[in-house]
Amino acid sequence: MNKSVFLEDLDAFTYREALASGEAIVLIPVGSLEQHGPHLPLGTDTILSSHFAEGVAKRLGALVAQPIAYGYKSQQKSGGGNHLPGTTSLDGAALIGVARNLVKSFLNQGVRHVVFINGHFENYQFLYEGIDLALEELGIGPGAEQSVLLLSYWDFVSQDTLARVYPDGFPGWEIEHGGVLETSLMLHLEPARVAMDRLVDGPAAVLPRFDRLPVVPERTPATGCLSSAAGSSADKGVLLYGQVTDHLALELAGELLGQPAVIPV
Repeated sequence: MNKSVFLEDLDAFTYREALASGEAIVLIPVGSLEQHGPHLPLGTDTILSSHFAEGVAKRLGALVAQPIAYGYKSQQKSGGGNHLPGTTSLDGAALIGVARNLVKSFLNQGVRHVVFINGHFENYQFLYEGIDLALEELGIGPGAEQSVLLLSYWDFVSQDTLARVYPDGFPGWEIEHGGVLETSLMLHLEPARVAMDRLVDGPAAVLPRFDRLPVVPERTPATGCLSSAAGSSADKGVLLYGQVTDHLALELAGELLGQPAVIPV
């Protein structure tokens, strides 16, 4: 049996042995509970970030913490909007507090590097703030051996992969919500959770370049998706997952383990 990389599967004494090396790396998946249309589950963001964390951890010899399964409020231009049923969110202060406490706890235990793998667009700056506050409180500054990395997995999708996944042209990250990328990844990683017979093929959302609050609900497509998932496939999911996991693992190995790596563009 392969040894699990998930902290939730380890006993405290095995974890203590991992910390004793002084080189422990802990990856924290971050997602949301957010509507993703009629064909994908509410937990899509958390499911995907957890799968990427697992794949990278196996390559690095790292461990994966339990995910942060709730995210910051969905915004109309990137997630359909916090007004849609099923989207259940934290406010900024709550997410900052969770990130701050996790960083302090893991680093105080002796973890050398903490890596947040984000899967929900709106989370990023609040995670950044929580990390920054924790390091300030711990007195960890430039040049320290301990560190925290923050990334969103889609930033590691290569241009070649985008061209192959979107042969008719990439619509843009701002409306990739419930679309081809997430659906293809889910078809590869969690096919039983995808209802392709409920997929609705329609035009991409057309939204203004400003945010209006309260939102204008009718500006969000009725599906809750900002672009169509038509053209999704498990094969595209295999490509996306393999390429992103490879690039993530190579780049993190270079940054945290000092292993030189040439990252394909």
